[in-house]
Parts: sequence; structure tokens; C-alpha cells
Amino acid sequence: MKEKSSVLRELISSLQDKLKESLISVFPVTLLVFLLAVTPWVDITPRELTVFGLSALFLILGISLFNLGADMAMTPMGQYIGEGLTKSKKLGILLSVSFVMGLFITVAEPDLAVLASQVSAVMNGTVLIYTVGIGVGIMLLLGVMKIVFHLDLSSILLFGYMLLFCLAAILIDRGKGSLLAMSFDSGGVTTGPITVPFIMALGVGIALTVGGRNASENSFGLIALCSLGPIVAVLALSLFSQGSLNYSVPDYSMDSVLNAGLSAHLLDTMWDVGKSLILIIVFFFILQFAILKLPMTKIGQILFGILYTFIGLVLFLAAVEMSFMPIGYKIGVQLSQAHPLLIIAFAFIIGMVVVLAEPAVHVLNAQVNDITGGEVSRTQMMVALSLGVGLSIGLSVIRVYFGFSVLYYLVPGYLLSLGLSFFVPKLYTAIAFDSGGVASGPLTSSFILPLVVGACVSMQGESAVLDFAFGVVAMVAMTPLITIQSLGFKSVMTVRRRDSMAMRRILAAADDEIIYFE
Repeated sequence: MKEKSSVLRELISSLQDKLKESLISVFPVTLLVFLLAVTPWVDITPRELTVFGLSALFLILGISLFNLGADMAMTPMGQYIGEGLTKSKKLGILLSVSFVMGLFITVAEPDLAVLASQVSAVMNGTVLIYTVGIGVGIMLLLGVMKIVFHLDLSSILLFGYMLLFCLAAILIDRGKGSLLAMSFDSGGVTTGPITVPFIMALGVGIALTVGGRNASENSFGLIALCSLGPIVAVLALSLFSQGSLNYSVPDYSMDSVLNAGLSAHLLDTMWDVGKSLILIIVFFFILQFAILKLPMTKIGQILFGILYTFIGLVLFLAAVEMSFMPIGYKIGVQLSQAHPLLIIAFAFIIGMVVVLAEPAVHVLNAQVNDITGGEVSRTQMMVALSLGVGLSIGLSVIRVYFGFSVLYYLVPGYLLSLGLSFFVPKLYTAIAFDSGGVASGPLTSSFILPLVVGACVSMQGESAVLDFAFGVVAMVAMTPLITIQSLGFKSVMTVRRRDSMAMRRILAAADDEIIYFE
């Protein structure tokens, strides 16, 4: 009895921590929306504000339960599978399971579902989701091979991005360049709240079991590869797409959901989430009976975690579709109509706020601070990421205003990122490329993307959305690649300069300051 009460207290304490994190995440955006509502630039009705406020509460609860479920189910599942399959010493089974779990875990990713709903006019949402899942599965398989055989991450990334930009060039040559930005966005939304904890735990489980030098460092890089895979997969899919690419903006109005009925909307969302999670559950239990053989206490914890994940996902997606996407779109349209500088300034501010509020960013900052021994402090990381993400979203709106391809940002950005990888310690590169998915959190696809779509409709027209609005998620995901490696480069140069100054002082020391031993 005492054991049960102890578990219950621990569960309540964990939920309270998650609620605090979610409140910090959602509150700044909510506050900005309410402040904008009292300005003459944006006309948000009292009814819309009321629904938005209630949706924010649902979103806070949804993210909290979802993160709690990820800690109880997704992370342990990843580590158990990684450790169990590696100990079995059957590489074929390990690679096959990695591919299948990469596919299934991606299909359940909420951020990807949000993106698929917004591009369904030009690409079937289900086809897009499973294509991205296949891309993640293949890259997760490759990432596991990297850990097992201790392959060099920088070389794999360099080859992968060369392939990516070759496919992009072919797509442009075939007159399908409009699909480029959407393809890059698919990589940013894939590594979301379900995928990241599972894949990172899988990598840790395999790396620690395989062992070897720098085992903990070797576990990094899976998220980087799983962000690259979807882009390559969707670019390849786009090469074979048929028909018109005339994009029509989805109905972002709040009435479209409210008029259909809240209960019907919740039931539809529950069905979609249930279909996604059941694949993961069934496959995990096949592994449990065949290989893992975990005790029932751990299985019970995982089942409860999956239940929390389900409830959290339903609340998250329902709140996003009901209010956050409509309000984001409306602000984008109306601020752009008031003055382009207003939407650019707001985009920069909202970018800074979103990354400041993202709980995973705080975990990343602490990790980098510990690894570098304080050479790169938490404050430096937070300021650099905040300014970087804010700048990336502001630049995205500038691109919308002037109407040029996202490749003008992404090509030099990725060239700089890959170039830096040869001058900084490999650990910085792995953390940087892993962190792209961390920066592009849930609010990026559910609020910022509709905001930029609304700005594009106002400034360039609906027909230009596919060309100029999409790509903002890719921009946010690219920011940490440059930021973290630049800070790593600064840290390396600081150490070298300090060592050089110490050596000069030694060499310049007077003879009488030197002690000779006989």
C-alpha cells in the first residue's frame, strides 16, 4: 500500500513539473495574442479570444500529459529496445526493428499531422506522412549502423546533404520548385515530441551496450539523420508527383471547427491518434514476447504512459486546430495589411519567445554547459538560440515580402553548417544537428506556420503560399546548426588562445624566474 502511495505521489509531482513547463511554454504566446487584440492593428472578437484562452488551457494540459507519457512510455521503450536487441547480437533484427519503429513512431508524430493537414491541397496527407515515416526509418537504420560500427557523422551528413541538394536541383529543373520549401519543412516537423525522446533513448541504449571509447558521444546524431531522411524522401516523392500544383489555403476560420461540433471534432481526433499509436503498441508487444521479456511492472508503466500520451495528443491537436492555427493565420493577415514592418517585427519577437519557452531548449542548454565545462554557458546558448530563431522567422517574413526562394537562405546556411563541422569537435556537430528538431517545437507548426501563411496571402496572394510561406519550419530547424557550432568554434579558439598566451609567458620568462634542479 505504501509503495502504491509513493508511486502516486511521484506521478503527481511529475505531472506538476510538466504543467509548469507547459505553462511557461504556452503563456508568452497567449499573452502576446491578448496584447495584440487591444491594438488597432488586429481585430480579434471577444468570442475568438474566449475560445483561444480555453484552447490555451487545453494545450497546456495536453502538452503536460503528452510529455509525461513520453517520459513513462516512449523513452523507456526506446532504451529497452536498444539495449535488448543489441544484447541479442542479431544485427539483422536490430536494423529491421529500427526501420519499423522509425516508421511507426513518425506516423504518430503530432507536428507532422499538423503540417500534412496544411498541405493536403497539393499532396495526399496520408501519403506524405508514410513517405516521411519511411525516410525516418531508413535514416534510423543508418544511424544505428553508425553507432554499432563507429562511423563518422560529419561524413554521413555531408553525403546526405549533397544528395538532398542534387534532388532539389532536379526538382527545380522539372518545374516543381514550388514543392521545395514544403519538403524542407517536413524534416523540421518530423523530429517532434514523440520522435525525439524515443530515438534519443534508442541511441543511448545501443551506444552504452556496444560500449567503446566515447560511448555517450556516439549516441548523438540519430536525430540529425532522422531530420535529413524526410527531406530526401519527400523530395523524391515530389519528383514523381502528378497533376496541378495549385495550392489553396485550408479553411483556418475558427467557425469551421466550432460549427461542426466540438464532440465530433474530438472523436475524429481520437480516431486519428488511436490509429497512429496502436501500430507502436502492437509492434512493441511483439518484441516483448519474442525478445525483450520485460517484467510486468515495467509493462504496466509503459501502458499508463501510452494512455497519457493518447490523452495529451488528443487535447493538443484539438486545441491547435480549434484555435491556435486560426488565430495565427488571422494575425498574419491583419498585421501584414496594417504594415509589413509590423509583421516582420512581430515574427522576430514571437520567434524569440517561442524558443525561450521551449522546455527542451533548457535541457539542451544545460547539456552543452556541462559538456563544455562552462566554456559555453547557458546564458550564451539561450541568447544565441533566441536571437537566431527570432531572426530566422523574421527573415522568413522578409522572404515572403520580396518573394524569393528559400534556397537563398538554406544553401548558404547548410554550407556554413557543414563547413563548421570540420573545425569544431565532433560532439558539437552531433549536438547541433540533433538540436534542429528541438528548436522547431509544437508551436512552430501550429502557430508560426499559419502566421506566415496569413502574411503571404496578404502580401503575395494565395497562389504564392507554396513558394514563399512554407520553409519557415526549415529555417527554425537550421538555426541551431549554425548557432551551436559557432559557439563551439568560439570555445575551441578561446582554449587555443589561452594555451598560446600561457606558452608565450613561459617562453618569455626571465632566466632568474626559472628553477633548475640538480
